[in-house]
Amino acid sequence: MSTSPLESWIKTKIGISAQEPLTRGALESYQLHRLRETVEYARQHSPFYRSRLAEVRCEEIRAPEDIARLPFTTTAELLEDERRFLCVSQGEIERVVTIRSSGTTAPPKRLHFTAEDLELTVDFFHRGMSTMVKPGDRVLILMPGELPGSVGDLLVKGLRRMEVEGIVHGLVRDAGEVIERIVSEEIHCLVGLPVQVLALARHPDAARIPLGWLKSVLLSADHVPSSVVRVLTAAWGVRVFNHYGMTEMGLGGGVECRRLRGYHLREADLWFEVVDPESGRPLPDGEPGEVVFTTLTRRGMPLIRYRTGDRARFLPDPCSCGTVLRRLERVRGRLAGDIILAGGHRLNIAELDEVLFPLPFLLDYQAVVRSDDGRACLDIAIETTAAAGGEAPPLVRRALLEVRAVRRAVADGRLMLGAVGRDAFARSISIKRTVVDRRKEQ
Repeated sequence: MSTSPLESWIKTKIGISAQEPLTRGALESYQLHRLRETVEYARQHSPFYRSRLAEVRCEEIRAPEDIARLPFTTTAELLEDERRFLCVSQGEIERVVTIRSSGTTAPPKRLHFTAEDLELTVDFFHRGMSTMVKPGDRVLILMPGELPGSVGDLLVKGLRRMEVEGIVHGLVRDAGEVIERIVSEEIHCLVGLPVQVLALARHPDAARIPLGWLKSVLLSADHVPSSVVRVLTAAWGVRVFNHYGMTEMGLGGGVECRRLRGYHLREADLWFEVVDPESGRPLPDGEPGEVVFTTLTRRGMPLIRYRTGDRARFLPDPCSCGTVLRRLERVRGRLAGDIILAGGHRLNIAELDEVLFPLPFLLDYQAVVRSDDGRACLDIAIETTAAAGGEAPPLVRRALLEVRAVRRAVADGRLMLGAVGRDAFARSISIKRTVVDRRKEQ
């Protein structure tokens, strides 16, 4: 039997009996059928896609590679006027999610969901969470959940279906308070942002959570550094799962099985691709590129070949759990988060994470590239534990030189390592972290 509970769930959704095996052929046939339905539905009901897909002939979409005939949908188009994407009346919309980008003057992004769309997410959360919790467990949700239809609210509903209690705490403001709740309320599983859960593990009260107390941790909403996973595993002896999703997907896209080697995808509801970021050409398994998805069952606001801006690749080998579902490697950050330094050296947040988070005093950091007399300068603002001493800045500088792009740019004289300090740290309102490039602002 497959370790991933998504396989049996997807079999049911696409109409395969429990006695029959799920095959890639059967799944792709279902996806193609749903894709043709989605294209026709969007063309009939969405003003945006009525124009965009006017020349598309659905009957010509017969094989997975034929999806490349369809045009991409971009964030910029969504920002222009998301109402053009709607396929139902405003009265049928149950929830509107507004996403504001930190540090920009861009208009907010709004995603619209019907009650049926939200039910699809609850169902996915129910099935995906069954990998890491069992009936009677208690899950502390360190995500927004006060509003109906929010991620925490939907997760509580999904957990309830498997007789698991979901408790919404919200984002971590006071790590000591969260640790107290974990112990006093006998929490078995945590769901939260990577950096915020790391702050719990490095808090002075973290020793109150003995090895084995927590059964599992699910990290979501931002790319997950391997260095953070190692810290949490060592601190609590816990199995750390990764979830991949974004609001545009309906909050859920894929989750790891107990083998912890890539996301198994929500393939009955979403069609995933990895494409070359420059040419848009679909890439074969194993080659990294930009993640693109198409909704297959969304009513309110379907999206066709939506460019996520996330960097990942399909893993070519089957998962050892035995499922036929595709595996997407853990997302390695945002394409837009890459900073190009003079000389062609490329710097991104994922590389910095892997050298900085192993430092035992580090809780969070912000990286900023600015111009100093015509030369790039990398400043790092750090948030540290109370035990961090005066050695923190030099240790951060030493760690930065472990990143090849930084080391080479410094050696070439094209990059300076600037200030490393605690006073400059200011939390961003954006959940997704990135390297900030201020050179154009100067």
